[in-house]
Amino acid sequence: MTTIKDLAKAAGVSVTTVSRALNGYSDVNEDTRKKIKRYAEELNYRPNAVARSLVTRKTRTIGVVLSEINREGAKDSLAFEILCGINDRAVELDYDILLFSTNSKKQLSKSYADLCKERNVDGAILSGLRLDDAYLQEVLNDTSFPCVLIDIPATHQNVGHVTTDNVSGAQTAVSHLIRLGHRHIAMINGHDEASVSKERLEGYKRALELNGIAFNPKRVYNGYFKEEGGSAAMYQILHDHPEVTAVFSASDLMVLGALRTMERIGRKVPDTMSFVGYDDIAIASYCSPPITTIRQDRYEMGYQAAQLLIDMLQKREVSHKIILNTELVTRQSTASI
Repeated sequence: MTTIKDLAKAAGVSVTTVSRALNGYSDVNEDTRKKIKRYAEELNYRPNAVARSLVTRKTRTIGVVLSEINREGAKDSLAFEILCGINDRAVELDYDILLFSTNSKKQLSKSYADLCKERNVDGAILSGLRLDDAYLQEVLNDTSFPCVLIDIPATHQNVGHVTTDNVSGAQTAVSHLIRLGHRHIAMINGHDEASVSKERLEGYKRALELNGIAFNPKRVYNGYFKEEGGSAAMYQILHDHPEVTAVFSASDLMVLGALRTMERIGRKVPDTMSFVGYDDIAIASYCSPPITTIRQDRYEMGYQAAQLLIDMLQKREVSHKIILNTELVTRQSTASI
């Protein structure tokens, strides 16, 4: 097995130069760096990750904390898309990722700080947290550990966040319904402890206001980002507000539930009710009818979150706030009246 001393001898440089060249230090001549890398390939040299971390005090490993992973979430695959984006960018930048699964209950038994210290990660990306989760409070109160939040707008010296423009996306969705002639528009939201729920509700309200339509809070129902929740909320809308002709939903998954309700009671979509969802999950284009929705690029969110965290770890001067654009995708779940 080739050691760093063997590599240094073959390249005719010191052990220190080899170490600094392979760890990307800028004070190593580029020709020397290329020569060392060439010899490293020829000698099949593999650096000892443990030894390297002892020297640099960095493991080149980032933690990915995903909250509330469950079987139902497999249908919308949002967490998977985020994880793919994180992994791809981390690999490109020569970082490993370590996946942590958590939920509100587990967060009370082991703190966020303890979790990261035990696994010796350099920084963390957190996704799926509720506003009342213990880990979020830890992040906001102790900003000494670099981390990036997905879909929670909070920034500090060592805290960044990546999200999409939820307010604009929701406003676009509701404005589309209004352009089709709908004036009585209900909303199926997520839940009160989701930051995106608050932002998408704000977008819904703005679209109504800009078009001279009074906001009626009684037309807003929580579906908890679940298919069953969307179905139950749709029953309530039909019972309480028979005048409603269109629904904006804060997720496609809840639209699937609402469509099931409409099918059960024999009402056709979009003939008797129009729907606009959010996310553009894969099944949205295949269900009947295909769902008009707001597309957000969850892969890109993960990719940008990894880039931002690594920028922070390497002390680069970058904005800690990244907001990605959304796009209206028009399909067959909406119609004019």
